[in-house]
Amino acid sequence: MSLLRVLDHPLVSHKIARLRSIDTEPEQFRRTCAEITLLTAYEGLRDLPTVETSVQTPVDVAQANVLTEPSPAVIGILRAGLVMVEAILTLIPDARVGHLGMQRNEQTHAPDWYYSKLPGRLDEREVIVVDPMLATGGSASAALTYLKDQGAQRLRLLCIIGCPEGVQAVHDAHPDVPITLAAQDDGLTPNAYITPGLGDAGDRIYGTTP
Repeated sequence: MSLLRVLDHPLVSHKIARLRSIDTEPEQFRRTCAEITLLTAYEGLRDLPTVETSVQTPVDVAQANVLTEPSPAVIGILRAGLVMVEAILTLIPDARVGHLGMQRNEQTHAPDWYYSKLPGRLDEREVIVVDPMLATGGSASAALTYLKDQGAQRLRLLCIIGCPEGVQAVHDAHPDVPITLAAQDDGLTPNAYITPGLGDAGDRIYGTTP
């Protein structure tokens, strides 16, 4: 399993350009985030474990592979991760959902925790952590550490846009966790925002102001 996958597809590039545009309104921004998530998940989840079974068709018995049980868990980092959770549920409707609430401290750029609600049997599930932005890597690393403390053993991280600093921070703290990005940008501004980026994903998804 590759520890970093960055998508290279014309449909993804087209949709990323729409996300970046300052003229994209919240409704279109949300819809585009969901579309990119579906494409990112297709790549990032290609090695989910399966088990062989058989299915009776109208013609004959077919051999088939289905996802192993229990179903995966999708963990959204609030609040921006919610839009990615909903998109992945269209692909894996029986997935269990968890939420981790943390917000960026504007002075330290570190995450401040405020909420946690997780499904059971994390130690038995494939755990998919989603957050649109991988900037400093602080929130993602903290989320992965917390989930491991709660028993999760097989984790993966899906983001829309990341940067080398965030990828390195996550891999330094969690060298076993693969990362899938729709795009990887140049780096961080002095205020720890991804550049060229797309601004604050949460504010743009929900039409709020910083």
